Amino acid sequence: MEMLQEREDQAGTLRSLSERFGPARKDVEPRQAARVLSVTSGKGGVGKTAVVSNVALALAQLGKKVLIIDADLGLANIDVVFGLAPQYNLNHFFSGERSLVEIMVEGPAGIKILPAGSGMQTVTRLSSDQKMRFLDELDALHGDFEIVIIDTEAGISENVTYFNVAAQDILVVTTPEPTAITDAYALMKLLSVQYHEKRFNLIVNSVTSSDEALDVYRKLTMVSNRYLDISIDYLGCIPHDKRMRESVRRQRVMVDLFPKTKVSGAFEDIARNLVNGQQQAAPKGSLQFFWRRLLSFGQGA
Repeated sequence: MEMLQEREDQAGTLRSLSERFGPARKDVEPRQAARVLSVTSGKGGVGKTAVVSNVALALAQLGKKVLIIDADLGLANIDVVFGLAPQYNLNHFFSGERSLVEIMVEGPAGIKILPAGSGMQTVTRLSSDQKMRFLDELDALHGDFEIVIIDTEAGISENVTYFNVAAQDILVVTTPEPTAITDAYALMKLLSVQYHEKRFNLIVNSVTSSDEALDVYRKLTMVSNRYLDISIDYLGCIPHDKRMRESVRRQRVMVDLFPKTKVSGAFEDIARNLVNGQQQAAPKGSLQFFWRRLLSFGQGA
């Protein structure tokens, strides 16, 4: 009961911050505010990081300025997918050794990546000084990016819920496997019941056909309509392709390595759907607002 009350208090604090904080820089035109997307999954092994990396590259190829933040603090690997070997990571920033600009690395098509340090603890347990320094340096980056993609951990850990609740849009990745569908529903249920999230976007990976993906979407919407007060938007599906393994082995994403394949086309369609749907979305706030919401967790109400 105490744990449930604590979570409710945290959610209440987060909602109140929505009224207390506006965008941190009111002198900047709204079109320059970065849109923050969390890409998440109820379980591992569904290709979440592949979705992050390929959609990010597709967005960059559409002319968007993209930043990826690796929020898998225990098993950071977004840099590996791009064949990068960053010298520094968020551990070096929070220890005071390096600035955010110094740890940021550049991937293909100008994508910027903020690498996590393997074994990092939850960001909510940082000291006040660390949090303030983080926010100050993020403020300096305002306007540099149009889309920020958060690659969360798999599952329903503390870090996962924090990043998802703070983001503007939640993209849930699943596969047609029954366990993956069940875990995706469990994640949406947790975020809905305990943190009052109402809007989700669905990407179905590793499908044999679009009909199979739509069947997954129908199953999830049917059960959510019956038991939860949420809406799920279908963003698209990714066909199964054995070349995905070769892409991982060669440390180049599919959109770059095999640009003419159906898989790459599917990632590009999802990127276009995100861009086209941007104006319809009701944003929660700017990039700075995202971090203020995130770092407010773990503090007293």
